[in-house]
Amino acid sequence: MIAAQDLHTEFQFPQEAESQLSSDTDFEDPDGKHAKAAKGTAAKKGRKAPGDKAKGGGAGRAPGLGRVNGHHQENGMENMSLFEVVKMGKSATQSVVDDWIEAYKQDRDVALLDLINFFIQCSGCRGAVSGEMFRHMQNSEIIRKMTEEFDEDSGDYPLTMSGPQWKKFRISFYDFIAVLVRQCQYSIIYDEYMMDTVISLLTGLSDSQVRAFRHTSTLAAMKLMTALVNVALNLSINMDNTQRQYEAERNKVIAKRANDRLELLLQKRKELQENQDDIENMMNAIFKGVFVHRYRDAIAEIRAICIEEIGVWMKLYSDAFLNDSYLKYVGWTMHDKQGEVRLKCLTALQGLFYNRELGLRLELFTSRFKDRIVSMTLDKEYDVAVQAIKLLTLVLQSSDEVLTAEDCESVYHLVYSAHRPIAISAGEFLFKKLFSHRGPEEEGLPRRGRQSLNGSLIKTTVFFYLESELHEHGAYLVDSLWECGSELLKDWETMISLLLDEPIPGEEALTDRQETALVEIMLCAIRQACECHPPVGRGSGKRVLTAKEKKTQLDDRTRITEMFAVALPLLLAKYCVDIDKVTNLLQIPKYFDLDIYTTGRLEKHLDALLRQIWEVLDKHTETEVLEACSTTYHYLCNDEFSIFNRVDIARSQLLDELVDKFSRLLEDFLQEGEELDDDDTYQVLSTLKKITAFHNAHDLSKWDLFTSTYRLLNTGLQNGDMPEQIVIHAMQCTHYIILWHLAKVSDGSSLKGEMVTLRKQMRAFSLMCQRYLNSINTAVKEQAFTTVCDLLLIFSHQMMSSGREQLEPLVYIPDSTLQAEMLNFILDHVFIDQDDDNNSTDGHQDDEASKIEALHKRRNLLASYCKLIIYNVVEMNTGADIFKQYMRYYNDYGDIIKETMSKTRQIDKVQCAKTLNLSLQRLFNDMLSELGFNIDRSSSAFCGIKELARRFSLTFGLDQLKTREAIAMLHKDGIEFAFKDPSPQGEGGPPLNLAFLDILSEFSSKLMRQDKRTVHVYLERFMTFQMALQREDCWLPLISYRNSLQAGGDDDTMSVISGISSRGSSIRSKKSKPATTSKRKLPEEENSCSSSDAGWLNREQNVQTPVMMHSPHLASTVLRDPKKMRPEDSYTTAYTMPAEQLPHQHVPTQQQQQPHPHHQAAIDYNTQVTWMLTQRQQAEARQQQERVNMHYTKMRNHMQQAVRRGSGLMEEDEEPIVEDVMMSSEDRLEDINEGMDFDTMDIDLPASKNRRERTELKPDYFDPSSIMDDSVLNVSMY
Repeated sequence: MIAAQDLHTEFQFPQEAESQLSSDTDFEDPDGKHAKAAKGTAAKKGRKAPGDKAKGGGAGRAPGLGRVNGHHQENGMENMSLFEVVKMGKSATQSVVDDWIEAYKQDRDVALLDLINFFIQCSGCRGAVSGEMFRHMQNSEIIRKMTEEFDEDSGDYPLTMSGPQWKKFRISFYDFIAVLVRQCQYSIIYDEYMMDTVISLLTGLSDSQVRAFRHTSTLAAMKLMTALVNVALNLSINMDNTQRQYEAERNKVIAKRANDRLELLLQKRKELQENQDDIENMMNAIFKGVFVHRYRDAIAEIRAICIEEIGVWMKLYSDAFLNDSYLKYVGWTMHDKQGEVRLKCLTALQGLFYNRELGLRLELFTSRFKDRIVSMTLDKEYDVAVQAIKLLTLVLQSSDEVLTAEDCESVYHLVYSAHRPIAISAGEFLFKKLFSHRGPEEEGLPRRGRQSLNGSLIKTTVFFYLESELHEHGAYLVDSLWECGSELLKDWETMISLLLDEPIPGEEALTDRQETALVEIMLCAIRQACECHPPVGRGSGKRVLTAKEKKTQLDDRTRITEMFAVALPLLLAKYCVDIDKVTNLLQIPKYFDLDIYTTGRLEKHLDALLRQIWEVLDKHTETEVLEACSTTYHYLCNDEFSIFNRVDIARSQLLDELVDKFSRLLEDFLQEGEELDDDDTYQVLSTLKKITAFHNAHDLSKWDLFTSTYRLLNTGLQNGDMPEQIVIHAMQCTHYIILWHLAKVSDGSSLKGEMVTLRKQMRAFSLMCQRYLNSINTAVKEQAFTTVCDLLLIFSHQMMSSGREQLEPLVYIPDSTLQAEMLNFILDHVFIDQDDDNNSTDGHQDDEASKIEALHKRRNLLASYCKLIIYNVVEMNTGADIFKQYMRYYNDYGDIIKETMSKTRQIDKVQCAKTLNLSLQRLFNDMLSELGFNIDRSSSAFCGIKELARRFSLTFGLDQLKTREAIAMLHKDGIEFAFKDPSPQGEGGPPLNLAFLDILSEFSSKLMRQDKRTVHVYLERFMTFQMALQREDCWLPLISYRNSLQAGGDDDTMSVISGISSRGSSIRSKKSKPATTSKRKLPEEENSCSSSDAGWLNREQNVQTPVMMHSPHLASTVLRDPKKMRPEDSYTTAYTMPAEQLPHQHVPTQQQQQPHPHHQAAIDYNTQVTWMLTQRQQAEARQQQERVNMHYTKMRNHMQQAVRRGSGLMEEDEEPIVEDVMMSSEDRLEDINEGMDFDTMDIDLPASKNRRERTELKPDYFDPSSIMDDSVLNVSMY
């Protein structure tokens, strides 16, 4: 029972409030105590006496001018309905409701009729309830009538329509119901007429099978319930105030006690109690009549409305609704299959847990459904997962003991999620759990430094980062914690102190692994502060910063520069030999504001930084460290800043020393010849790696290194014993030399002869790399291949674009030898099995990481070559050997090959089609060489080629007009290939490649109808008459292919026959189906090459095989009467007449001018057997016509029987539909309620004519199993 309990509040209603209200509301009633005094008279009957009511719904007024709902009437007809007023939204909701209340006081039937039509029209129904219907029809009859008048052609109705107007209407709809109840809360809602009628109507509509009725009425009922909850809450507050006043007055001494006031307070409390009982009955009726059934409706939007509103009720009136009887509905619905509904459950619970007092009352619910909430953090809907994490964060705030360590760990790892909202929510949860609790011993600690509170928190962050074992995702962790813990992550002073300062006695020092993690987190925090955008993989790019964010960014960058300009040299000096720490530390200077070095007089710290970089460069030979040093010098050497000269001098000195050392070592190294010393090899390699790393970011042209590196490469090629790392870095360095030279030539700042020099160097280096493609070492060959691909792409004809025609002499077009060698490299080193790649994994084939790295390297090699195809550097037909691997290596390279096919099709559709056909032909030839000419079309090899053809066909898309020429050319080449080689069995046997037509048939569906005829004519040029009559298994590919080309040619004729049969079969299908039905095969199963030859033979019985003559164009057979159609007309496309008997038919000129040799012989032979063929056509056509006539007779009989019993069908179908729409469930309500554990008051209203079907609560027609998971159906609350 909804009972008013003690509610501690300071809000009080004055006793004289009723007399101070405006007359626009129902608060001022000239009848004294309003409906309360009328409960025993007309109010109980529900409508006025017949003498008080004018006929025709005139409501007791003389016809003429008046006002209803604030709008003028003329002759009793209002200009605008209530729905139109709310829809326009021009009038304030308050005034609209006040006008309706005024009309209700004048004639409540007319006003209530307007309100009923308002709900009907809000559902999108075109019908309207008339006064006669309102007086004499029950709700079920009215709803049935409205259902018949509903516009079912459109699925849209006001609540689902888009646009600003309808969005505003939905808001006005919500406001109207809320204001209506608020304005009527003191009298009208208690008259046992208005609310009873509205609730009964909405309950009936909510059980309608029309979605619009059900959706709109459920929303209205839920909003009405919310408004009543507010009324009940106000009544509870007034009862508490009245009770306190009564107790205070009664506790006075008898002399001061006012008995009259006591009686008034008792009377007021009694009235309030009666009002509360009425409100409870109304809420109970809505809850049991609408919510209990609709919270598991088949429509997700309706379920979401119910859950959203019950969350509002529990939050508004927690004393009445915040108990297990109502919470269980939210808990059950968390298993809903639709994310929208699950989201509403979580947001409803968030509103409860946000209030700490309410959260403490949810302990039992939390213990029961906690596991479900935790599992929803991994929901497939990202929005649901985000809200689940936020809900767990609120649960964590309410009580630390609810969530176990395992529950928290399931949320912790989500900080590394690629979806940023989930990661941020998980970061907030992590921050609340680990960093928000402060013990008494932490009070009074310094704000900054190693001993500060942030120091311990930073250590905790490091420990968490290491325990998560995702060491390469530090940027993700920082980004997740940035919004809630940016102050902690920006405490770089404390981080520097933890790295540089010695620990105090008793303090545990950081380990080397912890220090490495701290350096990485520090670098990620610096990057996040300076770049102000999430890391790669999170977010959709950079966003525009606000003025406040820009100022914060500049301030952070200034702090970073001032702090690390001093600390970075010290950190580099301490961790100089540590690869990981040095690599991360050297990335910090690129976030500096270099002007501060001058304005802050920090030049000495800049010199210290340059010395430390030199020292790091001297001690390390690792590529990542060398590239970090080179990048740092590149950023510091910016001529826009005043420190440029200082840094440039240091860089020149460093490079002079490296080049001199390399030249000296190279001379000694080349003179030693075969006796290579390991120490000399190491010195040459380390120096070459440093020069290569710097040459990547800096122009070293003035040192002229091309001669040295080319000599080194040439010597290695001649001797064959050069260490592979030296050769690889020499190639890289030479490549950088050429690129820097090209950059200078492109700018126009070079001398006249430098272009000639560049051309010679580029050609010589390209030839050198081409020779290295035949090297023994795999790593050297891969580097040579990558370098050649880059050179060919850079020096292609594309370099002359954008007005750079002067670079034409530098264009390099690869010859056929180079193209062949590159293609062979791809086939030998990319399209291999994983286990065969022994060289790229360094002997660790079982290591999964090594396999992934090797696959990544092979993907890069393939992508490099495919770019040459896309940019037309190499011939497109070289891609045939790539495309034929599409199916076999789909998992490894499918995306690359598919994108290459798409790009080539954009360049040249016809050439792309030729290339695809060439790839299929090469696979077919490979199969012939492997299996012989006796091809088994059910073999895996043949099926694989056919499946590849099907995949190729799908890539052409659905627009046949765009690919028309390409598809036609593909068929042309395929036909020529099929008949190219003669039969190995001698004359009379099938051509060697005839089975290729079976593969080519996969592309027949992409041909337009007229193109099918053209291709068919072209096919007949290669056929003889004997071929057309063959039925052996070896000729089935030809039969299949011709059949696929005829599929569109017979559409005109067969459309009449299929139309007749479809009309006949449609009537039969409505009433019955065959007792046994076979499972329909999928298209892949029907066309599968693994089908037996018997399937082809069965299909051959229905194949009408035309001869090699072209099919004449037909007149429109669709317009002919099928009963009057001649057999010759019906099957003209199936068997064509010879050309001599068709004098008006045009014969294609191509066929006349260029006859195929076989075709010419066939024409002569056909002339001799024309009469025989014509007789055969006519005989078969007559048989088919007889079958058609028999089928038509059966169809006519079925139609006559259907017409004779047509009225019976309508009588059987019509009535049950209406009964399903509104079916009384009075006898089943008790059974439904037995399954529900209700603690609320049951509806027990006295019998009254006014309560029109108030107790006819409708059953639930929707199976919960279709909405929720199976785990919900048999789950009790506890």
